[in-house]
Formats: sequence, C-alpha cells, structure tokens
Amino acid sequence: MSEKDIPKTMRAISQDVLGGPEVLREVERPVPQPGPSEILVRVHATALNPTDWGHRRRPGLFLPEPPFVLGWDVSGEVVAVGIGVTLFQPGDEVFGMLAYPHGHGAAAEYVTGPTRAFARKPANLNHIQAAAIPLAALTAWQSLVDAADVQPGQRVLIHAAAGGVGHFAVQIAKSLGAYVIGTASSANHEFVRGLGADEVIDYHAVDVHETVRDVDVILDPIDAEHAIKSMKSLRPNGILVSLRALGADSLVQAGAERGVRAVLILVEADHAGMTALAELAESGTLRPTIAGVFPLADAAKAHALGETGRTVGKLVLTVE
Repeated sequence: MSEKDIPKTMRAISQDVLGGPEVLREVERPVPQPGPSEILVRVHATALNPTDWGHRRRPGLFLPEPPFVLGWDVSGEVVAVGIGVTLFQPGDEVFGMLAYPHGHGAAAEYVTGPTRAFARKPANLNHIQAAAIPLAALTAWQSLVDAADVQPGQRVLIHAAAGGVGHFAVQIAKSLGAYVIGTASSANHEFVRGLGADEVIDYHAVDVHETVRDVDVILDPIDAEHAIKSMKSLRPNGILVSLRALGADSLVQAGAERGVRAVLILVEADHAGMTALAELAESGTLRPTIAGVFPLADAAKAHALGETGRTVGKLVLTVE
C-alpha cells in the first residue's frame, strides 16, 4: 500500500462508558499520522489480554474515563513512517506492543506507535499468530530474563501455566535451561507438558504452596495474596515476580520478612525484547497458542469469552 492509498478514516472498537462487553461498539475515526520516530501500521490482527477487559470495566486502571480504543498487541504492515525513522520502511511486516498503558488503540484498522516498540514479524508466523505474542510474551520475558535473570538448572514455578502469559513463560524458561514446574487444572496438564514443563501440578487437587519447595524463581500472575502464600515454595534469596499491581507494597514487605525478593512487573514496550521473541519464534522454540479468532466487529464476543477465564492461550481479532 502506498501513502496515497491510505484512507482518511478507519474503523475502530471504542466505548463511551465503562461496563461489560456490550459497551463496545464499532466507530469511525480519523486515521492517525505518524509523528517523529513513529510508524503508521495497517493492523492485520490484534490480540486481547486480561488488561483489556479490566480497563473496559473498571475505572482507575491507568486510563482516563472513556471514550477510548483499547488494545496493545499489533501485527501488521508499515504504511508510513515519521521523521527520523530508519529502522522500518513502508511495506515491512512488523509486530509489537504499543507503549503500555497509555499507548492503547490497537483495536482499529490503523495505529501509530514508537518505531522501537516493534520488531520484524517472524516469516514463519502469520499475522494472527504474531499478534498473539507481544504483551503476554514480553511480560514473561521481562519477568524471567530482566527481573529474575533465570539461569540454566534453576527451578522455576509458573502459576497459571496454561494462560496467556503462563504458556509463553513455560517455553521461555525452558529456552533458558530451567527446570519448569507449572500449575494448571487437570484438563490442561497435557497442554502444559507439551510446552516443555518438567512437572505439572493440579492446583485444584493439592495445596501448591505446601507441596512445592526449593524453587529459585516464581512467576505469579494471580494476585498479591496468592503470591505471598506462594513464597513458601522459594529457596532463601529466591525471587518472586508478581504481575499484579494491587498489594505491591505488602508483597515486597512479605518477601523481606521471609528472606526472599519480591518484585512487581509492569510490561514495557521493548524492541530488544521483541527481537529476542522473534528469534525464538523463528527457531520454533516459542509457539503461540490461539484460543479463538474473531473479526474486529465481534470484539464484544471475544471480550465475553476471555472474561470467563476458561480459555487456553490467546484470543485474537482480525482486521480486514
């Protein structure tokens, strides 16, 4: 697509009020223009994450009051570049995560974002697969690599291992040479083992906090209360990485009292991280699992399914 073919307006999924999936509606908006060091991407697919329905429903989660367009995951084609951009050119296929949380807007036909929030899309992935990776896999990467510095031979416990972040975390931890223990319902044990987990524990059947011991790293996407209980599984000086901002102070204090480290991760746009994930995907080491695919117009249906908490992998919206 040449710049002269870029339309003036686009479809997007917006909301005027907070609430359930029914508040989402298709609207027409101006196509944004890329600023300095930004690219304009024609979106082919965007994935959903729990933060999408969290912001859709509840006030005070980083964003101002609506109207707004949600979405952070992007896979698509560069159609225009702003001044100073050398990393990409029109026609390049890219994937990435818009700056979290204020760079939202991926549930649309076009989106602008900082050049270095993106990487080249792996050639062996289609746009649906590529869109499923950025936010969830970057969260796992930054948790395990940047925060925990996982080393070969370490024992890593990943809670909710069949979920969006969890299923990437299992694969990334294995790529780092760790011994991986995942928690999941019994129905998802075969799936988690297929990702490479060395052990899978049914959290419905046993008290994981009492039965798992001597782990070096824990990734907990559940909540601060669960994370504090999970510290029992850590070795002295082990590290627990939590993905939940609520209760962060109590989490850090509890870790200090127990002789372990506790940190909170809030995912950041990251060109180096996206490039590393692209390399893992190209080698076949990182495989996204797609729980469902919906057209952009059916975003409300996808939100409703995601909010059940019973999906395995990622939900993706296609933009045609």
